[in-house]
Amino acid sequence: MGEKKEWHSVTLDQDICKGCTNCLKNCPTQAIRIQNSKAKILKERCIDCGVCIRVCPYHAKKAVTDSLDIPDTYKYKVALIAPAFYGQFSRAENIGMILSAVRKMGFDDVFEVARGAQAISERTRELLESGELLKPTISSACPAVVKLITIRFPNLISHIIPLKAPMEIAAAMARREAVKKTGLKPEEIAIIFVSPCAAKATEVRLAKTDGKSDVDFVVSMKEVYLKMAQQIGKMTEEDIDRGSVSGKESILWAVSGGEANATHTERNISVDGIDNVIRVLEDMDDEKLKDIDYIEALACPGGCVGGPLTAENNFVARSRLSALVKSIADVGESVDSDIGAAWDRPIVYRPVMKLNTDMKRAMEMIMKIDEFCENLPGLDCGSCGSPSCRCFAEDVVKGYANPDDCVFRLKERMLDFKEKYEKLMEERSEQDEG
Repeated sequence: MGEKKEWHSVTLDQDICKGCTNCLKNCPTQAIRIQNSKAKILKERCIDCGVCIRVCPYHAKKAVTDSLDIPDTYKYKVALIAPAFYGQFSRAENIGMILSAVRKMGFDDVFEVARGAQAISERTRELLESGELLKPTISSACPAVVKLITIRFPNLISHIIPLKAPMEIAAAMARREAVKKTGLKPEEIAIIFVSPCAAKATEVRLAKTDGKSDVDFVVSMKEVYLKMAQQIGKMTEEDIDRGSVSGKESILWAVSGGEANATHTERNISVDGIDNVIRVLEDMDDEKLKDIDYIEALACPGGCVGGPLTAENNFVARSRLSALVKSIADVGESVDSDIGAAWDRPIVYRPVMKLNTDMKRAMEMIMKIDEFCENLPGLDCGSCGSPSCRCFAEDVVKGYANPDDCVFRLKERMLDFKEKYEKLMEERSEQDEG
């Protein structure tokens, strides 16, 4: 997860930000501070989970994605549709209707990410049966969770399954099919991923800088939904020019439990929501999950259907998705087995939480932090601009914050000053009387 580049999809509009501290208190990696009454994102800590986008009442946090206006240099445009997209529509009678509606937006073709999920499911089963993997094995499908592990749980990095996400596999398949169908060069084909989350947009951008992503553009699922929501209700059977070739198992990767079910392992855990994921990873780090073989961990509530770039409530989307797949076979059409599924970029520890790379200096800082914390109220109110009293102490020791930024500490200093001032005035009065 490249350390040298720090581009993030999650951004802040400071003109809108009110400094309300909602994002400050909810960020799972303590990547936000409030300075001069405005939020500030510490980019090195951000995992693009989108929690801040979800909790900001002023919509100051946003996800940067690509425009739907694809350059004309691309002669053939393929929309890569994540299965979470199917659950966004109340008037869609089947998946074919949704795929056809997307194509009519101006795409030359559509391709289902669920086909990539099927390929990854098959490869995951093979690896789990081989005995090559450390147990519990952690899914690599959610980029926010992978990033979380690289900065907070370095001991668990070796447990991440070394496979690409379904999005990347599907993109490679889509490009290969388009080349075969059109005779065009691979670089003349645009693969546009319709994303439910910000983390995938960041992942693609970082991978592209290394030339290791088959996805060319990432667009917001909500944006695509808004452009076709009315249109899909007017479609008839005659307008449907394609159907889904994916199976139920791979489509249900969009919801929590879907991926784990597709691995066909009995001893698995499905956890969704970043706070729940952290609790499970903490237990795993403490070696409490030795009887578990596989962990499906998704940062968004409910799974990808709960992504910050979706348009629908995740519970409603899950219900719709379940209804849409009732008549679909468990497994879809066979997929290319020669598409490289192995992870081609190393997952490395990012020591952004370390106080100092020098152990002696780090220990000295810890002692100062502990000492400073003893003089703090321990309320974790956020009024100082840091997410907790402990974080505030760290910021002070690092030189990022002023000790008097704590209003309670400042109040005590003012009261102390007041007492000293009154005592001085009293002494002077006694001297004058004498």
